[in-house]
Amino acid sequence: MKIKHFVLLAAAIQGLTGCTREENSNQPIVVAYQTGVDPSKFTQAEGDYDKAIGHPLDWKRFNSGAEVINALASGAVDIANLGSSPLATAATRQLPIQVFLVSAQIEGAEALVVSNKSGIKTPQDLIGKKIATPFVSTSHYSLLGALKHWQLDPTQVHLINLNPSEINAAWQRGDIDAAFVWSPALAEIEKSGHVLTDAKAVAAWGAPTFEVWVVRNDFAAKHPEVVQNFAAVTLHSFEIYRQDKVHWTVDSKPVQDIARLTGVKAADVPQLLTGARYPDRQEELSPALLGGGTAQAIAQTASFLQQQGLVAQVLPDYQPYVNAQYVQGIQP
Repeated sequence: MKIKHFVLLAAAIQGLTGCTREENSNQPIVVAYQTGVDPSKFTQAEGDYDKAIGHPLDWKRFNSGAEVINALASGAVDIANLGSSPLATAATRQLPIQVFLVSAQIEGAEALVVSNKSGIKTPQDLIGKKIATPFVSTSHYSLLGALKHWQLDPTQVHLINLNPSEINAAWQRGDIDAAFVWSPALAEIEKSGHVLTDAKAVAAWGAPTFEVWVVRNDFAAKHPEVVQNFAAVTLHSFEIYRQDKVHWTVDSKPVQDIARLTGVKAADVPQLLTGARYPDRQEELSPALLGGGTAQAIAQTASFLQQQGLVAQVLPDYQPYVNAQYVQGIQP
């Protein structure tokens, strides 16, 4: 396992230059991450990004996409992990950012769980119930998409804005009947509830969700090699997982590292990793993703959010917020 890890890491770094920040600068590169479970958390824990970039990274953990947007807007972070719904919100607000990698196509990693005590058996049973989700998140978008598919108006339920840790606490107190969320909260509330639907089903109903890595435009202009190296290490973390996932068991180092970074119990990590698809370089550059599909998906998401009154306008073109050049520069 360890040998394969470092072989792939070497391939990720080969042919790439180091960080373009000033040689004498001690200013760290600030990276915003969230608690979703994915293979890149292993390489993050191993320090592979720092090794490839040749400059210290300051990893900041955030509870929701809304918090990440605020940090990007203030210039507090340089690179950030963001879901498609907050991404659409940020792009519509014309924040100076660009997507440089699709990090996950969400399936079972986010789900609507209803409490076993709630009496909810069918979608119609949601009427009048308290449903929590982090607002302006991919889970929020999926929840609204599910309600639309079930022909339920959002005003027919009580939507509550809570971050994942707050959802878990509210669930334990019995303050909410259901929640659409990701792990670690998802894994915990499933123990006393059942899944009514998930992001994979909602995607089939016309509202797909995904996660991306974005970079501030000013940082990317000054340090393009940093962005390219970051993308390379991320893609190779996905390859490590694809080649060796049978060994990513509860006691393995990758799973233990992911559990430590996310707060998810190690026993839940292997199953949660299967809740999303992680594109390879060819898929990233395809028309379905960075080659055009991602910009179209952002526009579709923004249009839906406008219908829900969550954004005031939809831009005529979201392609300026997607940049494939960094992945193109990675040696296949």
